[in-house]
Amino acid sequence: MKIKANDLVFDVDVAGAEDGEAVLLLHGFPHNRQSWADVVPILHGAGLRTIAPDQRGYSDGARPTGVAAYALPHLAADALGVLDALGVAKAHVVGHDWGAAVAWYLGARHPDRVHTLTAVAIPHLDAYQHAFEVDEEQRHSSQYVDFLMAEDTAAHFLADDAAELWAWFRQAGDDVLTPEQIRRDVDTHRRPGVLHAALNWYRANNLVGEPFRFGPVPVPTTLIWSVRDVAVSTLAAEDTAKHVTGPYKLVTLRETSHWQPQQAPDVVAAEIIERVAGHRYTVTGVS
Repeated sequence: MKIKANDLVFDVDVAGAEDGEAVLLLHGFPHNRQSWADVVPILHGAGLRTIAPDQRGYSDGARPTGVAAYALPHLAADALGVLDALGVAKAHVVGHDWGAAVAWYLGARHPDRVHTLTAVAIPHLDAYQHAFEVDEEQRHSSQYVDFLMAEDTAAHFLADDAAELWAWFRQAGDDVLTPEQIRRDVDTHRRPGVLHAALNWYRANNLVGEPFRFGPVPVPTTLIWSVRDVAVSTLAAEDTAKHVTGPYKLVTLRETSHWQPQQAPDVVAAEIIERVAGHRYTVTGVS
């Protein structure tokens, strides 16, 4: 469906039980809302309602041109605007990659709108940036950031029938993504303006620049992290615990890379459901 928020129009998949607890699913780069395709049916089977938008830059009706328009406060406001439009006062917020960054922002700055938080792949950004400062592993893992921030990166990726974009998925996915999954995401980013807008997320929110200083997250939180994820160091993942004041759990995956919603949808879904169940127990006293 089309949902208007902040004078933009977002493409949003809303499905599942109408009376189910709302789960907001925020995709990362380089994906769109379809990255949750294997997770959503499991959540529906647990009686949950899912809300999965194509975020700013990915929806054709929500693609402003200026870099500053992609700063995290705007991205978080979009998520809240979608919830407002659907009449959802508070949701279980789930994010992967950049979607996790938005989720962390919401958990830290708008905890009144967040029942629980499940971050996939990306740790609390204060922990990530501290690791970049002190940890050689994280500095090495963050080398891709400058490349993605460069002005000519989109043209580089899309040249020769998007050859480099295909290669990016194959390399980053450790050859475990299916051809159909890769084609879906390549086709998304070949649409006019999408890839340039998606890269504006990096330009507007420099992961290795000035500290974000999100502050502590008081809501019940789970981080799902993969040892084989080349983007995030062990220190960044483990230090996230220092930035969560609510109940916290670190789930460490051994066999997946950065694409956990595609490679381990059952695990991701199970952790979301566990968080929701824990919230129900806290609120009602029954499981």
